[in-house]
Amino acid sequence: MQNPKISVIISTYNSEAWLEKVMWSYEAQTFKDFEMVIADDGSKQPTLDIIEKMRNLVHYSISHVWHEDNGFQKSQILNKAILACNSDYILMSDGDCMARADFLQVHMKERETGYFLSGGYFMLPMPISEIITKDDIISQHCFELNWLKSKGLKSSFKNNKLTAKGFKSQLLNSVTPTNASWNGHNASGWKKDILAINGFDERMQYGGQDRELGERLFNYGIKSKQIRYSAICLHLDHPRGYKTQDSIDKNLAIRATTKKENLKWTDFGIKKA
Repeated sequence: MQNPKISVIISTYNSEAWLEKVMWSYEAQTFKDFEMVIADDGSKQPTLDIIEKMRNLVHYSISHVWHEDNGFQKSQILNKAILACNSDYILMSDGDCMARADFLQVHMKERETGYFLSGGYFMLPMPISEIITKDDIISQHCFELNWLKSKGLKSSFKNNKLTAKGFKSQLLNSVTPTNASWNGHNASGWKKDILAINGFDERMQYGGQDRELGERLFNYGIKSKQIRYSAICLHLDHPRGYKTQDSIDKNLAIRATTKKENLKWTDFGIKKA
């Protein structure tokens, strides 16, 4: 059997209701030639049950890469998931980010040798996150601004993310002040480039481990392309109990060293020194 054109890595941890919505959003993709690799940082049985249920309901193949729960070890499980990917092109997102129907189509169209793609997300408030159903996702109503406003979404410049098409989305991509960094919720690149820098630095826990991967890709000579107004995903709300100042400070120090020493490779990645 031929390998898929793109491998989609979805990270998750004990958030099965959100994961199920995300998996339905990939069932609705216009681009169908992909596999999903779930990078599971130690979830319990309910997540395993949802994955088994969804295997029988969606058209795409699902690999479940899991390790024991040992605190926030997303970098470790993402490295394992990278090795499990069967495509030479990898997209990474999270188990709380629902992808609009053209999401993979945009990543496939914009991918380019020597580049990675940097997208953003549109944050939904908790009440709207909770009421979205499978039918809302398959019909794509939940990606429509009018539908979201009818459910209580406030007006904001950020709403342009949902309505920008064609030239407008390209213009907003080019003028946004946001850096085209590697964003763990919406970024894609070539597997060979990610392996060439040894994947994620596994010393890093919560806070910026995705950015640090992108910074080493830059040091390796890979450029980035901004697609935050064209590759759209909706971020379902949740509390962040794993966010600690210690882990953020530690990660900032690692990133500072990566920058200062122009590091391309980490000794704490897929291949251990």
